[in-house]
Amino acid sequence: MSLLSCCNLSELAPDYIRSIAPYQGGKPISELAREMGLNEADIVKLASNENPLGMSPKAQMAVEKAIGEIARYPDGNSFALRDLVAKKFNVEHSQIVFGNGSNDILELAARAFLHAGCEAIYSQHAFAVYPLVTQAVGATGVVVPASNYAHDLEGFLKVITPKTRLIFIANPNNPTGTLIAKDGLKTFLKQVPANVLVVLDEAYDEYLSAEHKSEAINWLSEFDNLIISRTFSKAYGLAGLRIGFGLMHTDVADMFNRVRQPFNVNSIAQAAAVASLADDDFVARSYALNQAGMVQLIQGFNKLELEYIPSSANFVSFKVKNALSVNQQLLQNGVIVRPIANYEMPDYLRVSIGLFNENARFLTVLEQILKSNNQ
Repeated sequence: MSLLSCCNLSELAPDYIRSIAPYQGGKPISELAREMGLNEADIVKLASNENPLGMSPKAQMAVEKAIGEIARYPDGNSFALRDLVAKKFNVEHSQIVFGNGSNDILELAARAFLHAGCEAIYSQHAFAVYPLVTQAVGATGVVVPASNYAHDLEGFLKVITPKTRLIFIANPNNPTGTLIAKDGLKTFLKQVPANVLVVLDEAYDEYLSAEHKSEAINWLSEFDNLIISRTFSKAYGLAGLRIGFGLMHTDVADMFNRVRQPFNVNSIAQAAAVASLADDDFVARSYALNQAGMVQLIQGFNKLELEYIPSSANFVSFKVKNALSVNQQLLQNGVIVRPIANYEMPDYLRVSIGLFNENARFLTVLEQILKSNNQ
């Protein structure tokens, strides 16, 4: 009998790995269909902040064309996409790092700059990946209590220590949808020590109005410690292809690329992203649909007299009694939303904005459930 066969193999992993609670994504439609004996076509999924329009028609055509070259390795430097991003956002090629989704950018930041004995700061109720990537490299996470479900930037400044290496900020934040004003964010960046990197996660920027849209890319020349994370998973509708990018100082990008896996972005994702960036009309349609859907959901919540957190993204978190029970009843009726008890919000559920009929189905089923529960 080998040594490994007579011991608990999980004990070979360090304590900080064993204590990680794995990330749980939104329930897939196929899984719910199997569990509940439902027809997949009758299920509405509003759990993962996906674009209900799918991908751009131009991206669809690019995907079909790229499949013909699937036997070849992708361009490890993503040159065509890099060139387009550089021109669209007025940055240098050397400032761009591509990832297997923007999650990859967050993880690369942790792998490159965190280690045991140092700290990363993030907010209460912020994206679950921040503590996960911090813990996965043995670093310590410092959680700043939220202020009315939003980031407390003054609180962030107060907990910076010589051990601080990274600060994670989501704007808008997931799952609360709260938005930090541009002037407040820039004032904060001016007060952060130059040797502390700030990861600004802007996954939902395309859903912001012109008035609120981020200007942070223009700040890269002023703040060498700023890292901006963007994704093609939301408004661009490429969640299944897993592609995102980070914009940062060249020296920081160099460190990212030292830990980045070769060929981390596949060729089909690159082709779809190139086509998506060239389809501004599709992004505009996605924005307009989201604005209309937000009005539809808010009107529904007001009718049902439910509390909700005003959101600047493509989802809304709303409060109900017995949230887990309500979620289970929604599932039984073929509607998938997202419970967010793991974000210290046990009384809330998060619903993504879908097509008009999907939003209507959700609101109708929710009203029936609340009435049956005498809520």
